[in-house]
Amino acid sequence: MTLIKSISGIRGTIGGQVGNNLTPIDVVKFAAAYGVWVKQQRNKENYRVVVGRDARISGEMVQSLVMQTLVGLGIHVIDLGLSTTPTVEVAVPMEHADGGIILTASHNPKQWNALKLLNAKGEFLNAAEGAKILEIAESNAMKFADVDNLGEITKNEAYIDLHIDEILDLPLVNKDAIKKANFRVVVDGVNSTGGIAIPLLLERLGVHAVKLYCEPTGHFPHNPEPLKEHLTDLSNLVVKENADFGIVVDPDVDRLAFVCEDGEMFGEEYTLVACADYVLSKTPGSTVSNMSSSRALRDVTEKHGQTYEASAVGEVNVVELMKNNNAVIGGEGNGGIIYPELHYGRDSLVGVALFLSLLAEKNMKISELRDSYPSYFMGKKKIKLTPNLDVDAILIAMEAKYNNENITTIDGVKIDFAENWVHLRKSNTEPIIRIYTEAKSQVEADTLADKIITEIKEIAKI
Repeated sequence: MTLIKSISGIRGTIGGQVGNNLTPIDVVKFAAAYGVWVKQQRNKENYRVVVGRDARISGEMVQSLVMQTLVGLGIHVIDLGLSTTPTVEVAVPMEHADGGIILTASHNPKQWNALKLLNAKGEFLNAAEGAKILEIAESNAMKFADVDNLGEITKNEAYIDLHIDEILDLPLVNKDAIKKANFRVVVDGVNSTGGIAIPLLLERLGVHAVKLYCEPTGHFPHNPEPLKEHLTDLSNLVVKENADFGIVVDPDVDRLAFVCEDGEMFGEEYTLVACADYVLSKTPGSTVSNMSSSRALRDVTEKHGQTYEASAVGEVNVVELMKNNNAVIGGEGNGGIIYPELHYGRDSLVGVALFLSLLAEKNMKISELRDSYPSYFMGKKKIKLTPNLDVDAILIAMEAKYNNENITTIDGVKIDFAENWVHLRKSNTEPIIRIYTEAKSQVEADTLADKIITEIKEIAKI
């Protein structure tokens, strides 16, 4: 089954059978359920929803279905066209809209697409709100507007520029220092909307951008997850161009990773660490990341005399804890930067601006900056699920096996050992168990992951 209904939205593969894949019927059903939910939030005369998409091949079709379904409910649509997830999040409150939908399957391959749903603040829905939409979708209790009360679609393709305006107005973005540094940067936009937005931001900051895969065709030139094994072309071009560093984002531009001037990865986990280091040096306050993120953020936060706390995995969980703790910065170790001064959502554009500000002020090579942080190495592996696999029973068995260690169970099972840790959890977006490990060397992290995978297979008899 490749239709996944979760806290992360409605995600699936294009084509196939209704109810098992993201077919046009399913798109309409869930868009209608969301529209009904929006109208239930406030009793008013006019409702407005912002809709934008990444550049994947199915995007135009899915966006047309979504927008016309909302029109059929009497909801007015602000069509951003090709956009980014953080841009849509910024646009919702700026438009005084009642919600937003981003059409993107993030890092998933081109056959996938998804409806990612926002509330009137431009933030992702919580679990209860998501469950309500699923309930509406299955009930078929949807009442559409009559012909005299249909919604209208208004195009507004200015929001990437408006988003950049908001970033450049942030006090911590040191525009003068960045321009003076005369950076030369290679950008891998994976042929999606990052190829539009990131070069525009760099141009406004006076950074020379060398473009790689920046045509928004939706034909991803490599696996769109910004991991080392997918970024050989970027690494090679950074060295060839004698660039200061490389930037890569995922298709919807909410994950950010850097490549050092020597072609080596800065480390996806260290995107947040570096941005937090800069923000904490200017603004005292707490930080938050999820349980699967590096201990390095905790270490850097404590270096600045501040406090760190971990949430369950999922952007909405990180945001909730950030609000509770009044965190000045937070995010996820997959390169997701959440800077509340701008908005409560993962945003690669603000991440780039903060990182450039840090690098300009430090006046050092990016590899030297990386060496200045605590050195941890992560393993990220997974086990594919079969329908007859009892995942909850497996996690309970692993918890029992390691009950003499420091165990956290707010999201799957995390086992904290003295020198390393492992986190086991069901994915929100794919039919898999994710196994995250972290240790003082890559060999140790991978060895720990392999050991845990072997133990899980013995328990599950697979």
